[in-house]
Amino acid sequence: MVLLIIIGIILLVLSFSLKNNQSQLSHFSNLFRIIGFLVILLGIFSSMFKQIDAGKVGVQSLYGSVQPDVLESGLHIINPLLDVTDFDIQTQNYTMSAVHNEGAQAGDDAIRVLSNDGLEVVIDLTVLYRITPADAPKIFKQIGVNYNDKIVRPVTRTRIRDNAVYYDAVALYSTKRNEFQQRIFKTIEADFKSRGLILEQLLIRNINLPPSVKASIESKINAEQDAQKMQFVLQKEKQEAERKRVEAQGIADYQHIISMGLTEKQLQYEQIKAQKRNCHFSQYQNYFYGKRKCASYSF
Repeated sequence: MVLLIIIGIILLVLSFSLKNNQSQLSHFSNLFRIIGFLVILLGIFSSMFKQIDAGKVGVQSLYGSVQPDVLESGLHIINPLLDVTDFDIQTQNYTMSAVHNEGAQAGDDAIRVLSNDGLEVVIDLTVLYRITPADAPKIFKQIGVNYNDKIVRPVTRTRIRDNAVYYDAVALYSTKRNEFQQRIFKTIEADFKSRGLILEQLLIRNINLPPSVKASIESKINAEQDAQKMQFVLQKEKQEAERKRVEAQGIADYQHIISMGLTEKQLQYEQIKAQKRNCHFSQYQNYFYGKRKCASYSF
C-alpha cells in the first residue's frame, strides 16, 4: 500500500522531469503523470481497508499515539495514515523446561528454586494465558509486542521462587505439590491481570530433587513396601493360626459331646458288638483247630 504510493510519486516526478527536458520522451510525460496519480489513488484506497484475522485484534496508532479502540476480526475501513498492529488473543503457552529445545528458549530453561530446607529444586513449568482484547492498546503502549519476555517469563519465575521457600523439598515433590501449584497460580494470576493478561492454567510438568534426596526417598519407599509386605505375611499367619485353633476347638467340642452322650448301657452294647466280631473270627479258627462255642451275651 505504501509502496504503491511511493511508486506513484516517482512516476509523477519522472513525468515533470521529462516535460522540462524537452526530450523525445517528453510526449509520454502526461501518460506518466496520469499513471502516477492512479497508482497513488490505488495505494490510498487500498490502505483504507484493513483485514484482521480470526483470533486477533488490531491496535491502531497514529504517529506514535495509540488509539484506545481495537479492531475486531474482519474487514475494516480505517484512516490510511493509521498503523495497525495485530495482537493474538487466543490461548498461548510459555514453557520453561530443562530439556533442550522443549521450552520457549533453547537449552536448560528450568526454574531453580531454594526450598525451606535449603535444597535446590528444579521445576519444569508451562504457563497457559491469553490477552484481554480490551487491554491490547494498554499492552502495546506500556509493554510492546514482546510481552512474553517482559511479563510472562520474569513474573512467573519470580513468583515461583518467592513461594517455594514456604515448603521443604520433599513436600514440594509429593504431599504439597497441588497446594504449591494453587498458591503460585493465585499470585501470578493477580500480576497478569494488572497488566492485561489472563492466566488460564499453570502446569507443573516436573519437579527434580537433588540426587541425595531422591535416594533417601527411594530408600524410605522401599522400607515402607517391605514393612507392608511383612505385615501382610504376619496377618496371613495369624489367620492360619486362628483357623487351626477353631478346627481344634471343633474337634474337642465334638469329642466332648460324644463322651457326654454315651450311657453305661451304650458302652456295654459297643463292647458286646466288639466281642461278637471277635467270636465270628474265632469260629473260622475252630473249624481247623477244634470246636469252641461262643458265649451268648444279653443285656
